[in-house]
Amino acid sequence: MRIGELASSTGVSVRALRYYEEQALLIPGRSGGGQRHYDEAAVDRVQLIQTLYAAGLSSRTIHDLLPCVDAKVNTPQSRALLNAERDRIDRQIDQLVQVRARLDAVISSSEAPANGCAYADATPR
Repeated sequence: MRIGELASSTGVSVRALRYYEEQALLIPGRSGGGQRHYDEAAVDRVQLIQTLYAAGLSSRTIHDLLPCVDAKVNTPQSRALLNAERDRIDRQIDQLVQVRARLDAVISSSEAPANGCAYADATPR
């Protein structure tokens, strides 16, 4: 399939696919005229890349993990990398929970009549 077809199949922009290629995350075949061609496995590859990006992994980390994924090999290095990423995500979750608690406190304070804030109704009159 061509790059536009892969973009349509995955919901990822052509620009993003080109970026994946620049980062060596996605390697297309080439026609005699230099046009990119992808096999059906590229759809799964792009979805995996998107999932890893959504989890907060960098393109460098994804690049380092993909050979293990391709070879279906779980190495001590890949496990260490995945555990480090999980720890990073756990720290982010902890920080977000703290921010949410602070925001809840601000909301509660702003809604309390004793705080001196005037309450404005957002409904149009």
